[in-house]
Amino acid sequence: MSTFTDYLSIANNLGRYQTMTAADPTVAQATKYFQANIGAITTPAQLVNNPRIFNYVMSAFGLSDMTYAKSLIQQALEQGTSSSSALAVKLNNPNITALVKAFDFSTYGTATTAQSSASSDVVDKYVMQTLETNQGNTNPGVQLALYFQQNASKITDGYSILADKNLLSVVQTTLGISSYTSAQSVDSQAAQFDKLLTYSDFQDPAKVQTFLERFTAEYDVQNPTASSSTSSVLSLFDASSSSSSGISIDLMMSMQNLRLGGS
Repeated sequence: MSTFTDYLSIANNLGRYQTMTAADPTVAQATKYFQANIGAITTPAQLVNNPRIFNYVMSAFGLSDMTYAKSLIQQALEQGTSSSSALAVKLNNPNITALVKAFDFSTYGTATTAQSSASSDVVDKYVMQTLETNQGNTNPGVQLALYFQQNASKITDGYSILADKNLLSVVQTTLGISSYTSAQSVDSQAAQFDKLLTYSDFQDPAKVQTFLERFTAEYDVQNPTASSSTSSVLSLFDASSSSSSGISIDLMMSMQNLRLGGS
């Protein structure tokens, strides 16, 4: 139950957790610098060559492990996403695509970072990404569940799952599919998902929640050492006293017996 209760505690009080994360001194300082300086960035080259801006943006879009790839990101930003031959399109990485669409230099040129929504959207993504990462330091299953909740609506077919390693991990775990199947052809894997999933379900928050209940139950079976802090569990019950979305004892007990295909 550890992964499910920790995930649900955060999901049911997401705004509060986001506010707490944004107020963290390290996060607040990074955000302050970003907001104060992003408007002066007028080209992709300037963005990738300002380490603090670049690292902030890359982290916001879940690309912190690719900060070494400055030339690649610069080229992707310069080419945009409107052409099928554009680098971002060829790479087929949803995070890179989202980054390039957020900073659409190919369309807006030097006015790109002046777009009113650009700065606030990136800050929101940075805070959420930091929240997910922090939770992952305690329990990676919670991090995956939060990520899936935020991105499930992007799933339209099997290929969109395969293009995102986090979505793929959640789906494979939930459906009991071995990660070794990744050695199979992409078409074969996508066809398997087509048989097992109804993609329109991922547009329904209630069905996404049910899917994540299955995921977290399976995750804990496969990862029995996944830890859960007492404070997280207690915060869940504290939250339930003031929210109708709290989890009941009966539900917690029934979740202990939940397995793939259960009711």
